[in-house]
Amino acid sequence: MLVYALLACSAPPSTANAESPAPTPVAAPAAPVAPVAPVAPAPVAPAVDPDFPDAPAVIACEDAPAGMACVPGGATIRGSDEPHVCDQQRYQLPDHPNYAPAAKVWVQTVYMDLTEVTFSAFKACVASKACKLDGGPAYNDFSRPQQPIVGVTWYAAKGFCEAQGKHLPTEAQWEMAARGHDGEHYPWGEAPPTCENTVIMDDQGRRSCGVEKAVSHPEKGRTMEVGSRPAGRYGIFDMAGNGEEWTADWYSRNYAECGADCLGIEPDGPCAGKATCEGHENKVVKGGSWYWNGSHVTGFHRRPHVPANSPTYHHFGFRCAATPDEAAAIKVKAAATPAPASVPAPTAP
Repeated sequence: MLVYALLACSAPPSTANAESPAPTPVAAPAAPVAPVAPVAPAPVAPAVDPDFPDAPAVIACEDAPAGMACVPGGATIRGSDEPHVCDQQRYQLPDHPNYAPAAKVWVQTVYMDLTEVTFSAFKACVASKACKLDGGPAYNDFSRPQQPIVGVTWYAAKGFCEAQGKHLPTEAQWEMAARGHDGEHYPWGEAPPTCENTVIMDDQGRRSCGVEKAVSHPEKGRTMEVGSRPAGRYGIFDMAGNGEEWTADWYSRNYAECGADCLGIEPDGPCAGKATCEGHENKVVKGGSWYWNGSHVTGFHRRPHVPANSPTYHHFGFRCAATPDEAAAIKVKAAATPAPASVPAPTAP
């Protein structure tokens, strides 16, 4: 905010000649008008979809909590019927991709973190004892303050979000934020992924767009500081590439196998998102990363991993989400929290 100083105009000094006419009053100059930043219109929620007559009313977006963006709710496309093309063959069957079949689902308005949770934010939560240190980067050059925290367990990610009054996004919430309501391929639309819009393996096979990791194994690359590429829809950064992200859902081999739990209104995945889910041992990870090429960064791409991140270890990160009620509570708490006391500037000796 710009602070404008009001300049007072002094009247001219009077003369000793009493017969002189009184000076004409000089009007003080008008105070400058502070520039008003343009206000972006709030996202407009899509119209009620006849496929979901029992869906609740879409909750309108309000001012988002600091560091978050509002994703308006409504009907949205989840999954895809496209053939499998990515390189992660271990859990993909070419004739039965794990993101099929595509379906329309209904998701309520949700607030999403603008960026992946950073290394510094996660460590601060651990230092405050509000979060548990459970995993973390195992490679060097992944611990810069504004790099995404990676290598943590699913449980640590969930705990961090809950400590902030938020939650790990469901797969449906995450995908709606990445693809929008029309089910586009990428957070920026339909243009193909390049190193201009995401952090991936480039066309020459160089990880992290050719940025090498320091010290050992530089060819493995590294994550970039969050927000290194332009924001996607809703102003959210890095939902494609950089660090892959944990979501709340249990993983099923495809949506057909998941059945009703992955369809309808507010799907929470297998076992409706319960703490345990018989026959399911992995959680869903979304978004692709610096390590893989652009075929992994579609909004519908998904992969499984054990929530303990062990014995197989991967460098997955996460971001948090908030329901409208959670977002309102976050803003109330922020308004009631006193601003930190200013520190006096040091004086010269």
